Amino acid sequence: MNIILLGPPGAGKGTQARFLCDERDMIQLSTGDMLREAKDSGTEMGKVVADVMARGELVTDEIVIGLIREKLEGDKKGGFIFDGFPRTLAQADALGELLAEEGETLDAVIEMQVDDNALVARITARSTCGSCGEVYNDHTKPIPADGKCSNCGGTEFKRRADDNEDSLKQRLMEYYKKTSPLIGYYYAKGHLSSVDGLGEMSAVKADIAKVLDA
Repeated sequence: MNIILLGPPGAGKGTQARFLCDERDMIQLSTGDMLREAKDSGTEMGKVVADVMARGELVTDEIVIGLIREKLEGDKKGGFIFDGFPRTLAQADALGELLAEEGETLDAVIEMQVDDNALVARITARSTCGSCGEVYNDHTKPIPADGKCSNCGGTEFKRRADDNEDSLKQRLMEYYKKTSPLIGYYYAKGHLSSVDGLGEMSAVKADIAKVLDA
């Protein structure tokens, strides 16, 4: 099974992707993670990525598609979760062509719907474990009283520098401008389902499971 998680920054895509990896043995394909992994891999594609990033240039769609191709040709496990890609209609077309070339299908596109004001309130209260990336929230999931991460026991926590209201509103505007056309694109193809991304994590997980098991 191959799926796309759509939603603005902070909608909880990463958290739900981790649940799917743990419970369904799926593989999360996050653009950022793939680029970092490729840069340090020493492969031909990795050298291209490292060179582009060293020059401070944006990585092209062709490079990202190349990295995804490498993943699709490896161990598929329970399928792939595309997190953070595609972000534009051109990328969606390229991904669709790649999946067809590799004999793969896109089984679901899940839009995590959020209220912008509630999302800003959630993200400005967000922090992550510096060791494992576990996400905490001052209101809904505070850092444990003993100051240790419940997942790995780490004691260093950090907040993203751009997790502030002004920066978030700018990121949301960028998301809606570039990525929201994908909602109509995948609706027209019959792939789109929507869930409430601001619900409790367990409720969101259950709603996603209903979509995938339908």
